Amino acid sequence: MTGEIPDGLAIERIWVVEATYGPDAAERRPAVRAQHLARIAELRDSGTIVEAGAFTDMSASLILVRAQSEEAALAVVEADIYFRTQVWIGFRIRAFGRAVRSNEIQPD
Repeated sequence: MTGEIPDGLAIERIWVVEATYGPDAAERRPAVRAQHLARIAELRDSGTIVEAGAFTDMSASLILVRAQSEEAALAVVEADIYFRTQVWIGFRIRAFGRAVRSNEIQPD
């Protein structure tokens, strides 16, 4: 039937967060980068973050977050040292349907 998801696949709802760098991010970032990256690694290991990285033009970071709600996803990002020290100064967040194998879906 047209439009159905094939066997063995699923759509996982995650949150795409684009975190905007502040105008002085290049100066602020070095002092807190190790702490930020260590936390990102921990969140990846726990399955909370699917992927994270920065655009090479220092305009923004992109973070794919597993969370039950937009508010929960924002809480993950707002707790980051980059936000707390104003390396990031704002966010854009949207729900995203990620195509995955059925066995890759994280339990609630």
